[in-house]
Amino acid sequence: MAPDKPFFTYFATGATHAPHHAPKEWIDKYKGKFDRGWDKLREDIFARQLALGVVPADTKLTPRPAELPAWDSLTPTEQKVYARQAEVFAGFLSHTDAQIGRVIDAIDQLGELDNTLVFFIAGDNGASAEGGLTGSINELKVFNGVAESPQEVLAALDDLGGPKTFNHFHAAWAWAVDSPFQWTKQIASHFGGTRNGLVVAWGDRIKNRGGLRSQFHHVIDIAPTILEAVGIEEPEVVNGVKQQPIEGTSLVYSFDDPAVPSHHKTQYFEMLGNRGIYDEGWVAAARHGRLPWERVSKTTFDEDNWELYDITKDFSEANDLAKQNPDKLAQLQNLFLKEAEKYKVLPLDDRLLQRFDVKIRSNLITGRNSFTYYTSVAGIPEGSAPNIKNRSFSITADVDAVKDGTEGVLVTQGGRFAGWSFFLKEGKPTFAYNFLNSDVYDGLRLRTIIQSSQPIAIGKSQIKFDFAYDGGAPGAGGTGKLLINDQQVAEGRIDKTVGYRFGLDETFDVGQDTGTSAVDTYQTPFAFTGNLQQVTLELK
Repeated sequence: MAPDKPFFTYFATGATHAPHHAPKEWIDKYKGKFDRGWDKLREDIFARQLALGVVPADTKLTPRPAELPAWDSLTPTEQKVYARQAEVFAGFLSHTDAQIGRVIDAIDQLGELDNTLVFFIAGDNGASAEGGLTGSINELKVFNGVAESPQEVLAALDDLGGPKTFNHFHAAWAWAVDSPFQWTKQIASHFGGTRNGLVVAWGDRIKNRGGLRSQFHHVIDIAPTILEAVGIEEPEVVNGVKQQPIEGTSLVYSFDDPAVPSHHKTQYFEMLGNRGIYDEGWVAAARHGRLPWERVSKTTFDEDNWELYDITKDFSEANDLAKQNPDKLAQLQNLFLKEAEKYKVLPLDDRLLQRFDVKIRSNLITGRNSFTYYTSVAGIPEGSAPNIKNRSFSITADVDAVKDGTEGVLVTQGGRFAGWSFFLKEGKPTFAYNFLNSDVYDGLRLRTIIQSSQPIAIGKSQIKFDFAYDGGAPGAGGTGKLLINDQQVAEGRIDKTVGYRFGLDETFDVGQDTGTSAVDTYQTPFAFTGNLQQVTLELK
């Protein structure tokens, strides 16, 4: 619409965050490529890094943590499963790379590529080890503290990367592709949990095409780089709201001089209690006592072991100098506390599952127990929807059936990998509950459909589902009853409920289902065919 004006484009893909999804033909390109396992892959990556010069020549390859198994210790069946997980990951990454190439090509077609400042970052804060020691076909199980057996993963092998799985790979693959660093995403104390590659291009403005820059920088430095490059002052007020100062350092100074010292002198890191501090070439690091696939930390913050690295001589943090230089370590520990206080990191919080529990997040629905919707709505995030987890509740729908067989969704939340739906099927009120896409867990039945044997009549009816929660620990079961005009028409037992999260990308919908369906009884969007006058949820 305005081809003569400058443009800003922000293209944020899902790669390489779980779930690892890609077209099958992209995944199949890598068949057999990872059969030698994660130990060999890590060595191969490191050799290429050295050959390309993207790591210093004296860099050491850090060893595999004791918590991760050697590839040669696995059974042939395990190796088959885990190799396929890596093929899916590689297909996902390369497919994403191709789509980014399409964006670059489109800018080139406009004749503006030489006049465009491009930043390319790919990764997931270090590769993610949340798949644990088996990988996963449904990562929501991880976030709800539910174990997944190797047999379940094996049974879904042919579905990995497709719409039937919310899949992740074995933690050791994350460690392998984070070569040459220690650890993985979540463990922000070490570079394996924070470092990603960055490519910057700007036509002829950056003369040294293909050159390397080794100054220390952080992702918060991208915004100030753009502002300086295009000559825009940082705004103090936007739409009447005073802005926080941008907490980054422009990269522009490094474009013309590969050897100039870094302008970004100090940077703290913290995630789930893992702590790190960089200061002018030195790094102090404290890994907290919980691995990315574990639920609870084994240590307190005071019990954590602090390490010390001189990354001007030790790029991969291979040589811990804490015992040789306790004074420097103490200085950096104090600096971490100052930076943490300055940037509102304190108090430290190492909770995991609780952070995924939406009820601890204050918002507009906090404190409310009654919610009424008067029309079809879609796409309400879990944190902004009524929280039915770990409690009794009721759902009441006032409907007007215009014909026999009126059907469709009244209200639903979540989908294929965890969720519930209250709907009419051929006029029959139905409540379906899907516990983490599982059939059986600890001997409990986990897919429940409670359905009336009789349909509603033509005209106005009030349909109600009433759930009585057993109480106790999160995720307990309960009993559900269906009523038509205050007359009970069905009852059923829900043995196990979702304790923490129904989804990461599925939503709460009224009058339709905009994501995947919680059950295969209907196909989305399954919009209600009658007149849905109102739906009320009461939390008890």
